[in-house]
Amino acid sequence: MNATPLRLTDLDFHTAHAAPVKTVSSCRKCAPTNRIFALAAILLLTACAHAPAYEPADPFEGFNRKVYEFNRTADRYALRPIAVGYARVVPAPVRTGVSNFFANLTYPTVVVNDLLQARIIDSGRDLGRFVLNSTFGLAGFLDPATKVGLVRNEADFGQTLGRWGVGEGWFLMLPLLGPSTNRDAIGLVADYFTTPLAYIDAGGSSDELVLTGAQAVDARSHLLSVDQVLAQQIDPYVFVRTAYLQRREHVVGVASDDIP
Repeated sequence: MNATPLRLTDLDFHTAHAAPVKTVSSCRKCAPTNRIFALAAILLLTACAHAPAYEPADPFEGFNRKVYEFNRTADRYALRPIAVGYARVVPAPVRTGVSNFFANLTYPTVVVNDLLQARIIDSGRDLGRFVLNSTFGLAGFLDPATKVGLVRNEADFGQTLGRWGVGEGWFLMLPLLGPSTNRDAIGLVADYFTTPLAYIDAGGSSDELVLTGAQAVDARSHLLSVDQVLAQQIDPYVFVRTAYLQRREHVVGVASDDIP
């Protein structure tokens, strides 16, 4: 089956002056963090092999398919109807501004991963793009950087790991987040902490939730044209898996072009 790579959205997203004395309570608070690091270590250990997109390592295919059906159901009854209404009601120039805003909001991730990939010149250009759009672009709603030649780049921590030789590992279908791999799942967590969303006051504030929801609707509105393509597939799960892995293979390949 010939599958065209699709841009399937991967969604995003306290210091103390003295070290606290460890108590039972503080240790309990550390437990989730410890579990995250342990899970990351396991995922890294399994992300050691490179598999072709048409013959992926998918040992959890049965479970992944169930998650895929769950995601499709959630999309059918929740996200897609909102995205359709958004695309119909909101004028195209406004939608473009919203997309620009979210692209700029998460652009520090690109700058950081440029550095981690030893792409110093690209990092400087992307930092310039972020500063220009954040100021003269009215917090990113406008895109003057592209007009002066600072085009939008793409970089993430999953790509960074791939550039330095970490394999994609197993294919994973994440609840609500969609297709991923061991490597990219680690990348999602790491990239979250390079965006402003991670540092919005979490003391009962709903700002992060609102921004994340709006970002999901915006991203889904760009994929409405893909719905018919998926509906025509004999096995949509295989189509999505292949398209995602092909695209990530391309993204990592671009980042690794200058490595001998």
